[in-house]
Amino acid sequence: MTATNFNTENRTYRQLLGNGLVYSIPRFQRDYSWGDEEWDDLWLDILGTLNDGGEPAHYLGYLVLQTSDNRNFAVIDGQQRLTTMSLIVLGAIRLLQKYVASDEKAPENQKRLDQLRATYIGYLDPVTLITRNKLTLNRNDNPYYQRYMVPLTEQLPQRGFPASTHTMRKGFEWFEWQLLEYTKNEPDPGMALAQFVETISDRLFFTVITVADELNAYKVFETLNARGVRLSSTDLLKNYLFSVLSREKEDSVELDELEERWISVVERLGSEDFPNFLRMHWNSRHSFARHAELFKVIRKHVQNREQVFALLREMDSDIDTYLALTQPEGSEWSRECKQDAQYLRMFSVRQPYPMLMAAKRVLNEGDFGKLLRSIVVISFRYNVIGALNPNDQEIVYNSTANKLHNGEVKTISDVLNELRTIYPSDTAFTADFTDKSIKTTHGRNSKIVCYILTQLEKQDSGTDLNIESGYTVEHILPQNPENGWEAFSDRDMEFYNYRIGNMVLLEGSKNKEIGNLPFSEKRIVLLTSSIPLTKQVAEKYDVWTPESIASWQSKLARLATTVWKIDQLS
Repeated sequence: MTATNFNTENRTYRQLLGNGLVYSIPRFQRDYSWGDEEWDDLWLDILGTLNDGGEPAHYLGYLVLQTSDNRNFAVIDGQQRLTTMSLIVLGAIRLLQKYVASDEKAPENQKRLDQLRATYIGYLDPVTLITRNKLTLNRNDNPYYQRYMVPLTEQLPQRGFPASTHTMRKGFEWFEWQLLEYTKNEPDPGMALAQFVETISDRLFFTVITVADELNAYKVFETLNARGVRLSSTDLLKNYLFSVLSREKEDSVELDELEERWISVVERLGSEDFPNFLRMHWNSRHSFARHAELFKVIRKHVQNREQVFALLREMDSDIDTYLALTQPEGSEWSRECKQDAQYLRMFSVRQPYPMLMAAKRVLNEGDFGKLLRSIVVISFRYNVIGALNPNDQEIVYNSTANKLHNGEVKTISDVLNELRTIYPSDTAFTADFTDKSIKTTHGRNSKIVCYILTQLEKQDSGTDLNIESGYTVEHILPQNPENGWEAFSDRDMEFYNYRIGNMVLLEGSKNKEIGNLPFSEKRIVLLTSSIPLTKQVAEKYDVWTPESIASWQSKLARLATTVWKIDQLS
């Protein structure tokens, strides 16, 4: 582990547990959580390696381990699988224990029991004569595991323990029953049990990635996530924060407080969304950091107990804003702010979130609402219509967020001035809009086109359409044209079909009525529409040609410049 500080190799379960190697789940990693579905999947996979004609080996996925001495390993990822494998072996030992008690080949089964325990569960220290377990679980699960499950207490207690220990006990009992069923018809069930464990230990294998420290573990997580292997960088950061407290001072009150706060944050966000929130929270207060470097940056800045709790307090103060931006329906924001947050979500634009989180901490409610509306305008011009580089935009938003956080920018006017470089000019926006095509075969794009047409209608005629009231997008040049569209070549068909100028809003019943009819017949129906801009198209054009689409879209572009506009920047 010299050049890269991590290595990778495949190891069978036997190799993993051999040679006195010891594994521990960091004490504040998540609790045991596998249930019936995961147990059943693993059991079927195991049987698949044992049945005649089955696969010769079965792959159990990645284990990410951290070590400084290549003998004692912290399990960064893979604890559910390792714990479950231990439950299977303990289930076999429990059955052998019962066979010994019933005098069924007691000497042979006692030897088998001792050998399985020494190989897979723990070994006797030759100096202290104390049993050293090969696996130590987290702080919630380990007391029950070590006190009752490893010694195989005759009656496993069921009351007064965390929920995860009940789950672990049920898993143990589930596998014990499966093993009993699997071996009950064997002439020597004790031998069959031992043979079962020995066989699967050679046929089940992992890809083991061993790292030297948390930073390298995070790099591994990022690499695997990029390849579609979902590992929890959330848990990795959690373990790091707890390790900071543990190495400074083993204060159970502080550790409990940290755990409660952490659980609260992750439960509100969801573990999958936590990394996104963390990056946006961090960038709302600090220099710009990308996902790949975030853990390294936080590790550098958070190195003592005061900084750990400061990070948690700051995260807690930003959660409501983040949730209101990402899940506006459930927020307590005003109706207008909720609507604007929904527009940003519809645009799939998240680059402004760190700046908006900073602004929420600084601006009053009224100015924040005005800023949020301005961000919708900028996002529409820059991202939706202009399709400009979001990376350049993100740098500007981060810089503005930092200036808000540091007090260099204090008013909405100051903020807008900072954003001037990512606000496309009226000339550029009009040109982009005039040529814009939006392929409505994607559901999100259909919503965006509806949004565009309703906003243009409101500006032009003052009609505030509720898109939920049965209005649909009509492609005047049909998506699948039949007769009557000879004015368009095959190339024109593809080029013009999804132009904004080729689309109007229409009552759903009328849309079904006109289908793929030629324009001369569609026009008659469009003239009866209650939607002013749709009716205008029919009144203005006797024929529908590429020139008609270009002409109508130019009109809409000029109108759009008055809809999506920030006076201070135009």
